[in-house]
Amino acid sequence: MLDIHFHGAAQTTTGSMHLIEANGKRLLFDCGLYQGSRKEAFHKNRDLQIDPRSIDAVILSHAHIDHCGNLPTLARNGFRGKVYCTPATQELCDILLRDSAYLQSRDLEYVNKKRARQNKNLFEPLYEEPDVNQIISQFQPEPLKRQIDLGDGVTFVFHNAGHILGSAIVQLDVKESGSRSRRLLFTGDLGQPDQVILRDYEMPQGADILITESTYADRDHPSHEDVMGRLKAFIEDIHQQKSTLIIPSFSVGRTQQILYFLNRLHDEGRIPEFPVYVDSPLSLKATQIYKKHRECYDEEASDILREGVDPMRFPGLNFVQSVDESKALNQAEGPMVIIAASGMCEGGRVVHHIKNCIEDPRNIILIVGYCAENTLGRRIVDKVDPIRIFGEELSLRARVHTINALSAHADRTALMRWFDGVKDNLSHVFAVHGELEKVTAMTKLIRQHGVAKVDAPAPGDLFENV
Repeated sequence: MLDIHFHGAAQTTTGSMHLIEANGKRLLFDCGLYQGSRKEAFHKNRDLQIDPRSIDAVILSHAHIDHCGNLPTLARNGFRGKVYCTPATQELCDILLRDSAYLQSRDLEYVNKKRARQNKNLFEPLYEEPDVNQIISQFQPEPLKRQIDLGDGVTFVFHNAGHILGSAIVQLDVKESGSRSRRLLFTGDLGQPDQVILRDYEMPQGADILITESTYADRDHPSHEDVMGRLKAFIEDIHQQKSTLIIPSFSVGRTQQILYFLNRLHDEGRIPEFPVYVDSPLSLKATQIYKKHRECYDEEASDILREGVDPMRFPGLNFVQSVDESKALNQAEGPMVIIAASGMCEGGRVVHHIKNCIEDPRNIILIVGYCAENTLGRRIVDKVDPIRIFGEELSLRARVHTINALSAHADRTALMRWFDGVKDNLSHVFAVHGELEKVTAMTKLIRQHGVAKVDAPAPGDLFENV
């Protein structure tokens, strides 16, 4: 018997969480934070709708917060099973979850001061550092290709997903009564082929059931050369204007990609030397982990390393550590580039930099990844004006640009190339991790590519005996 209960990243892109029941085992694929409307996120992240004590194990696809960020809430509420992931994912989760707990405590302190003045009940934290310590102690890192026996005829294997460092496709095999067996694939997030640094995704064979992401099912990304050309143009612009280019970026994956591209532009002599500030201690830690796990690198990045070149360093690059150093950037004169978390502009130092620069038309805000609905990043992309930041209405005068090709997600062509490589035995496909129009586009594509039984589950949908 194999049942699937969809709880998160169903007709939305955040809060990835799917409960698989197989031969009596209760397995949770991912446990991510929901990001979007503050009020909605507050309630959704606390109301797991699953008793954490009933879960036998978590199988984690990768370390992005929308996939791993609510794991400490499981521990806080009694989960004591193992969290299976790759070694690189374990190291990234260690720094990301601690940073998440810190940011939440800081935000909660601000909110509770306001509520105290209004004589309202104070909020409890979603989780705290002891909860992070607990869940990290339950991590069980496993390499790609090793079969892990969970008992009762249930095994799984990790395959490379090519999305971020350590990201994995989950292959779950379930032996049922008699000779019948079922194989389920869960993509987590698939990476764009030929992206910088990382090896391309793999195509595991023999699956009956597929749970696939759909983030960019309705569009293709521009080429890397297009990205290089646009980055070059933006840098020349701010160099001439003596202004600031702000790049909101996820600390894991996106920041390392940007550094790689800037390294190439500098190495090829296509851009002037200028100060680039990575204003995120988390990004520095993540970059150090990226440098450590060379087993994840593709041939191009490996060749560069063998030549003794660091693909994520170049003249003018500065990693900002302290809060005072970060604040000082707001008084500094351009030209300069500031890369800071978070990618959706929902927290972190980038929000302060945007607030400082948003009303100057010489400045550029460059969005380099997907921004979910109801986030500050989405409002900037949609050019909402005026825009509210920290309760203050500001005029959006800075120029706003997007580069989707820097997304670590596979685009439409890459998604279907992967699907065609794994589809031969598929009888049922579920499209998740995409807003309604994306999962609708994905279901249509899957039918066109030969699988008739495809669903785009809504939150709470249960599919029994698939």
